[in-house]
Amino acid sequence: MRRTSLAFGLLAATAAIASGSLTAARAGGAPVALVTAETENALLAISLPDGKVLRRVTLPADPENVVADVGHTAVVVSARGHAVSLLDSRSLRVIKVLRDFGAPHLAAVTPDGEWAYVTDDTRGQLVTIELASKRVVDRLAVGAGAHHLTISPNRRRLWLALGEHARTVVIIDTTQPNRPRILRRFDPGIAVHDLGFSPDGRQVWLTSANSRSVTVVEAHSARRLFAVPAGPPPQHVAFNHAVSNLSHFAYVTSGNSGRIEKVDARNGHVLRVAPVPYGSFNLTTAGGLVVTSSLTNGTLTELTDQLRVMRNLKVAPAARDVGVVIW
Repeated sequence: MRRTSLAFGLLAATAAIASGSLTAARAGGAPVALVTAETENALLAISLPDGKVLRRVTLPADPENVVADVGHTAVVVSARGHAVSLLDSRSLRVIKVLRDFGAPHLAAVTPDGEWAYVTDDTRGQLVTIELASKRVVDRLAVGAGAHHLTISPNRRRLWLALGEHARTVVIIDTTQPNRPRILRRFDPGIAVHDLGFSPDGRQVWLTSANSRSVTVVEAHSARRLFAVPAGPPPQHVAFNHAVSNLSHFAYVTSGNSGRIEKVDARNGHVLRVAPVPYGSFNLTTAGGLVVTSSLTNGTLTELTDQLRVMRNLKVAPAARDVGVVIW
């Protein structure tokens, strides 16, 4: 019951952001961006209403990926530090640091906030972490180069790319979240970089490592549905899972061209394109906000769901990844 209440509160607060940061504040919370400052070995908490640095936490070397939009635990992956840090997403208190990794790269948290999956590309593993107990409960051999991953909204499937230029995608059954098992592997016909399930779970979007398009496939069969024109590779993709009337839009970045586009996920039509700072690869959504971070310029860009730029903030020498929480 407590986890349900927390999830409901987060959903209500993020939904309130739909008309901007001020609305969220009036609803009893304000959006805060958690940014991995990779070269400073730190996680920053940035107030989106005013750009103020609220907290700075030192982490194991090379914090790359942060996942903080589900539940009350933030998961930060440090590749060169061979570690995964678990933090309270509101206070940024470090709860536990798990260190038995080769080169962990990316994490995904189940929609219920109870499980985290981390790819370890050196060991070729998918590592399962039970967030309640803060411990590793499973290591599944998936293949060398395990990298980007995405979890279905119903928590039953996980797709994983083997490499940043992946020619193999692994589909994993996560019906029993503590004992994932491989269902099959397939060649997507493109060099895949990032992956993302659509909010209805019917599609998986595969961004490219070497072309200016994103391939959309059917989740059940992996059958190609359509392609979306995009900027130079690699692209990254995000959806809005919290606000129902925004769930049929996808947001696609091209960091190497400094652009972000809003796409109708039902047919692949590009609806809007906006400039963002060069190096803005990673992105996230929260309510009516879209937020990108620039690995090259160290900037954080806050946009509306219509891709109107609200503010650009210089936050670090390099801002690798970003997640948004409500404080």
